[in-house]
Amino acid sequence: MGKYLVTMGDFLKNAGIVGLNYMLDMSDAESGKDYGIKMQNRPVDGLELYEQGLWLYEDFVQQCDWTGMYFDACVNYYGDFTVYKGILDRINKIICKIDNDQWKPDKLVKEDKEDIKFINDKLLSNSYKAGFENIKHDIEMQEVYQILKKDKLNDKLDVTDLEKRLIDLEKFLQQPKCRETFIMKSVIYTYINRFWSGKCFLLRANAKKDMRELFEKDFSEPFRKYLKTDHVKAKDLCIDCGATIGPKEKNSIAFMNEVGDDFTRKRSAFWDCKVDAFLCPGCTFVYALSPLGFRLFVNKFVFMNINNDIHALLDVNSKNGTDSIEGEKKEDEKYSQWFARTINILLKEKTKEISNIQVILRGIRAEDRYLLGIVHKSMLDIISMPGTSNALQLLGKYPYIKIKNEFVNIHEIVVINLLQYRNQYQLLDKVLKAAVETGSLNFYVNCIYEIQLRSEIVYYTEEEKRKEIAMYTSMKKSGADLRRAIMSAKGESSGECLRGMEYQLLNALSVRNVEKFMDIVLRLYSAYGSRKNENGQELLIPTGLVQMLGNSEKFTRYGYAFVMGLEGCYEKKEEK
Repeated sequence: MGKYLVTMGDFLKNAGIVGLNYMLDMSDAESGKDYGIKMQNRPVDGLELYEQGLWLYEDFVQQCDWTGMYFDACVNYYGDFTVYKGILDRINKIICKIDNDQWKPDKLVKEDKEDIKFINDKLLSNSYKAGFENIKHDIEMQEVYQILKKDKLNDKLDVTDLEKRLIDLEKFLQQPKCRETFIMKSVIYTYINRFWSGKCFLLRANAKKDMRELFEKDFSEPFRKYLKTDHVKAKDLCIDCGATIGPKEKNSIAFMNEVGDDFTRKRSAFWDCKVDAFLCPGCTFVYALSPLGFRLFVNKFVFMNINNDIHALLDVNSKNGTDSIEGEKKEDEKYSQWFARTINILLKEKTKEISNIQVILRGIRAEDRYLLGIVHKSMLDIISMPGTSNALQLLGKYPYIKIKNEFVNIHEIVVINLLQYRNQYQLLDKVLKAAVETGSLNFYVNCIYEIQLRSEIVYYTEEEKRKEIAMYTSMKKSGADLRRAIMSAKGESSGECLRGMEYQLLNALSVRNVEKFMDIVLRLYSAYGSRKNENGQELLIPTGLVQMLGNSEKFTRYGYAFVMGLEGCYEKKEEK
């Protein structure tokens, strides 16, 4: 037998390749002997086609326990993200309190009662009950679980009895068969079903059946059998790899979520209503591995799709190494912290040589959908600029602000704007108005503007960059000088007297009303320009105002800088 090549495809196929590579790396398979990477030209009908993918020796495919490898990989990667881990942590926590004489049944805090309830509720959930029924004849201490079903743990139990039951539960749960079964129950209904459903153990009718047997029947065995079968007379083609497939080997690609409708009922999308969106067993198996290709950061799946280099694809999505360690789930980590950590991991130096990167995000909730964005080389250049990266890191540390009654994750919005090539001015306008109203938030205003400024000047020459940054600083300082002059004239120190003018200027900027903006600014200089600035000099109309005329880009850029100074962003150093 020869080699079977798993070629690259769409992002879900590529995620499956990453998942397959992860499974192989975890197993006893030998790289270069049982599997490996292929990148070479292949002549086809007089043309040179560039082929790249992950190859497997067909002998190895026939001998391999794919189902065991799959379950081991899922347990290894997702285990710490599951309810199973939460149950063991709480059991251990209560045992430690009892051992340290800190567990007083008559003086329990709310957290202690919630821990007991969590253990009961999760262990007695329908999925755990179904899992237990499948393995009860293959494990020891099954009576521990049976007792729990009849008599739940209670915070009023005698301390000695409670500890004994918890120790027995811990031993019961740590049996390899129990560990795999209960972890997989969580993985299936929390993670895998976000990518595919309606097949194997995710078919409703199979909920109480053995998970390994189902995976073997629907994915592993068809894969092996397919490579042994002669397809000379086969007429259908795999929609992904183009290989021929027989009528009993076809699998609808619709088992993957958000890939297609129910092709059995909705055939109108196909020519003559004849559905041909079928996968071969090999591609079906690889697609089923796609959940192992994504990396999980608390409540989001992340995948970087790179089609021009399989080595880069495997590298940037690796789960083995410092990046993976940096991205591991923290129990108390908030969404904003996840986002800060994610963007830092995605934009490591190792992606510098890559031209375009497709970033796919997906939440773990049932209603979440794929969020796709292309990170071009230009965006990597913007984010790598010192001003941008510093501002992003600061926003990542202090991401939330309150605008009226709403908490807004500024860091998340800024990053999504960058990934989707939207400017930051709408966000800047919103935060600046909130700053005018509250007298704070200037830290966020400065960070947002810094990121927008760098986005606009990323490909300027070094001399042009210096000039633009100097002009930004000058405009902001001019606004700050005018602020001090107005407040001095009015004998006011809080800046309340400037609110009305600042709102008018921001409204003019948001709709690019140059005449209105200039009218307000010139009237202010006419009224207060005779006063001295902090250096004892008369206030002069900034040269940037002249450059703003007839140039919409500079009007917006310099205009916001000027209003930032007028609001006090130039001089205030506020606490986050």
